[in-house]
Amino acid sequence: MIEIDPTASISPLADIEDSVRGTLIRIGAKTVIDAFVKIKPAGGMGDVVIGAECAINSGTVIYSGNGVKIGDAVAVAANCTFAPTNHAIADRTRRIRDQGFQPSKGGIVVEDDVWIGAGAVLLDGAMVRKGAVVAAGSVVRGEVEAYAIYAGAPARKIGERGA
Repeated sequence: MIEIDPTASISPLADIEDSVRGTLIRIGAKTVIDAFVKIKPAGGMGDVVIGAECAINSGTVIYSGNGVKIGDAVAVAANCTFAPTNHAIADRTRRIRDQGFQPSKGGIVVEDDVWIGAGAVLLDGAMVRKGAVVAAGSVVRGEVEAYAIYAGAPARKIGERGA
């Protein structure tokens, strides 16, 4: 099921697939979905819920997997990937594609007022707290603290200076 707030702006070149298994895709008020954004129910039964006043830029791919929840006023730069699922790989006697998926690590949660830089990848279990910044090209697998800057190394609070 796809629910798009009437004040949201969806490019005609965006691709939002409806689920055949009942996954919900919800896009909030005044959110902008740019051209060549792909939202795809795949890899699980989780919902994709995008809050109000977000900007999802060109080339971003969001899979439903174990669920993606994006808060309000989140800016997602170009070419980001939200992949809230992982393939099972333990059985060497079977092809990876035939093994299904690993148990959920909680999906992906991005709280309000977050900026995700170009080319960032968020994986199952990623939790980006309010006001955080994820630097371009980062891979997020765990928690990024509120108001921290994360660049693939230990996060630091916004405003702190490096050594």
